[in-house]
Amino acid sequence: MKAVLQRVTHANVVVDNELISEIKSGFLILLGVDNTDTKEDADVLSKKISGMRVFEDENGKMNLSLTDIGGSVLVISQFTLLADCRKGRRPSFVNAGAPDMANELYEYFCERIKNDGIEDVKKGIFGADMKVSLLNDGPVTILLDSKELKK
Repeated sequence: MKAVLQRVTHANVVVDNELISEIKSGFLILLGVDNTDTKEDADVLSKKISGMRVFEDENGKMNLSLTDIGGSVLVISQFTLLADCRKGRRPSFVNAGAPDMANELYEYFCERIKNDGIEDVKKGIFGADMKVSLLNDGPVTILLDSKELKK
């Protein structure tokens, strides 16, 4: 499971010109599910993200976690994070999880991050053509891979 974690001052997602979800300070998480991922991958990512200390303390140091600041998350499914670009110019997505399996793990991740202390968890619409807007704070953008975190 791969995640692009962006620290934001606000973010939202629109589908068919309708505002679906929005958050203020917290993380926009683009989440890609690999065809070999399990609930363990979601557990590892959720735990890492909820405790990641990248929010500024009173001294301007990145020392506070999402739970410390009472921040929000907006989780967007993003199968293109699993693009294999090694051959040719057209990416291959054969490693992306099948829609039913990927959606199940996406939903599980969203529930899991709530259980890890994040009260305000918002989502996009799985499989929809979404328009995502954000104001990246910092900018702080972090790439996470559950396979790497489990080593």
